[in-house]
Amino acid sequence: MSMVCAICGKGPDFGNNVSHANNKTRRRRNPNLQTARIIYKGQTKRVRICTRCMRSGAVTKAA
Repeated sequence: MSMVCAICGKGPDFGNNVSHANNKTRRRRNPNLQTARIIYKGQTKRVRICTRCMRSGAVTKAA
């Protein structure tokens, strides 16, 4: 299952873990995705959306 928000398209962010010895290894920061039932184009759908879209009111939750 992909780590992409169905509303805003936010995906993983990549960077480095940096140790005290300054060793660098690649790391991946995933968005905080939650499964939610939303109203999309007049229909109820179950999608994975990030918590920022939930909090900002970008979606309407289904009852």
